[in-house]
Amino acid sequence: MMQISSEFSSHKHSLLNVMNRFIAAANNMDETIMVPSLLRDVPLEDLDSLVVDNNNSIEPSDPGKQRDMYEHYLLLKSIKNDMEWGLLKREAGGRASFLEMAVRQEEEQPKGGEVMSCDETLDLESQFHYHLRGLFGVLSKLTLQADHLTNRYKREIGGGNFMR
Repeated sequence: MMQISSEFSSHKHSLLNVMNRFIAAANNMDETIMVPSLLRDVPLEDLDSLVVDNNNSIEPSDPGKQRDMYEHYLLLKSIKNDMEWGLLKREAGGRASFLEMAVRQEEEQPKGGEVMSCDETLDLESQFHYHLRGLFGVLSKLTLQADHLTNRYKREIGGGNFMR
């Protein structure tokens, strides 16, 4: 594995720190939830059904897209695995992951010996910063969701509300 300077990874606002926090939250969730099948058909709380849009206003999500806690658990676990293992096949059926599709798209672009103009370089920089901000936001939300799912599981199991 690549050695990363502790100077960069310990900085509060580094991408590596945000990624590590999400992975730690997902690992904690996975270790805490001993019987994931108990999450089936358990609806997410009202706060989970709200979506924050690009303007930071909160709107209710589409009711047709409601997930139960089990689907949410699998989603978080899948994202963590994609981050840790990268471009592995998701299924034997050959369905490509999002990362695989991005790599294929990059490989399909012509690789001529063209030199980028200054405008193209600035555009790449602005695209990078745009996506970096988005990645920070998504990883922070996923971390909160993993923590919330873990805490809710602890609360529900402690109260015996999952027992049918």
